[in-house]
Amino acid sequence: MYKHVKTITAAGLMVLFAGVTAFILTKYPTFSTSPSSRSAQGLAGSNALPKGLLPPIDNALLRITKKSFGVYVAPANSPVSPERFKGYHTGVDFETYPAEKDLDVSIYAACTGLLRLKKWAAGYGGVLREECRLDNQAVTIVYGHVKLSSVTSDVGRTLTAGEKIAILGAGYSSETDGERKHLHFGIHRGTAIDIRGYVQNETELKNWLDPQIFFR
Repeated sequence: MYKHVKTITAAGLMVLFAGVTAFILTKYPTFSTSPSSRSAQGLAGSNALPKGLLPPIDNALLRITKKSFGVYVAPANSPVSPERFKGYHTGVDFETYPAEKDLDVSIYAACTGLLRLKKWAAGYGGVLREECRLDNQAVTIVYGHVKLSSVTSDVGRTLTAGEKIAILGAGYSSETDGERKHLHFGIHRGTAIDIRGYVQNETELKNWLDPQIFFR
């Protein structure tokens, strides 16, 4: 009656496990079983899935509560008051929590690529620009409102996805050029130098990508 039932030995289980692991690594090459791996479901927040970019801040998607990608901002309709900018938002703003007002909020490299710019800029305070590849195309990543003195990497160095690269600047200080404490994160197509946080028409906006679609 049971002549077709085979006993599963320890060796058989090991072979089965190896096969399953090989399948996972083949289908999901970024999958890691290491507890120290900074994946989009780990340190960056369980609401984000790895899809080309690692979120640059913990609990990233939960922080987009004021300015999302492509929204038209003007003093009359802005969720931020007072508003000093006008135009289509080229990135997303990751807000901070009230409890983080006086805490260091870490910023991480969203991709592996070269740090091309590290400077103070009007409207941002500290800003970084990184070149990398996303979906087989060259892009530049803009990290705005960071504390420049916290950035230890030199321009020209390769940043590794997931490594800590900065902390946010203090709100309403020169570190953020008077803006609230938050991270402006933008993705510009190509390698042209463009760190604008706003553009004035939808044609210009097409040169930018919505970061949220790469975190889901």
